Amino acid sequence: MTKVLRRLLAAILIIVLAVAAGTFIPRPLIAPARSEDAGAQIRILVLSNPIHTDIAIPLSDNNRATFAFLSGAGIPVADPGAQWLVIGWGGRAFYLETPTWADLKPLPVFRALTIDSSVLHVDIASGIDEGHTAVSAFDLDPQEFRRLSDFIQASFVRVAGEVAAVPGAGYGDYDQFFEARGYFNAVVGCNTWTAAALRAAGLRTGLWNPLPQTLTLSLELFN
Repeated sequence: MTKVLRRLLAAILIIVLAVAAGTFIPRPLIAPARSEDAGAQIRILVLSNPIHTDIAIPLSDNNRATFAFLSGAGIPVADPGAQWLVIGWGGRAFYLETPTWADLKPLPVFRALTIDSSVLHVDIASGIDEGHTAVSAFDLDPQEFRRLSDFIQASFVRVAGEVAAVPGAGYGDYDQFFEARGYFNAVVGCNTWTAAALRAAGLRTGLWNPLPQTLTLSLELFN
């Protein structure tokens, strides 16, 4: 029993140290040069809940045109009332089968803790309160935003040039799940995808951010 407890404590300590190092060691180590032209900034938002993060990008005329390929799958990007396109990446089983905590089931949790294929969840939003504690705002120059947009678009699986919507999958009337590139597990999860997308845009994250809380803290520390 003593050996078991020691091993358990050692495992917990390793996890704690890994999370701490992942939070407080920046990635990349050297901050990239960023534009200071305030007139050319495009504001994006990172939306957090206790276990997941999404990226919200503004639906300007240019962005409506760029993401018009989503319209055929039922995402009304051209709707004048839509102000934000909200995108997140995650494990297929958990994401599709757990719209609320009341829907939590053992198998999706097991898949999330081991390995699972991935999907992208795409939704639209009207106004988002940027002062909310679960919302972080960042200003990108046009080139940085283009890299973010390219990263997001490259995350979609395409079949014959078209994004692959998951039939009948969505939480509401205006959202949709799409087949995504990559595999999900407890180490490389939804928040590490968000972090990678933000790094593509020139922001700095922690070395490893598996949790929304560590990603948010790293973004505050290094940007």
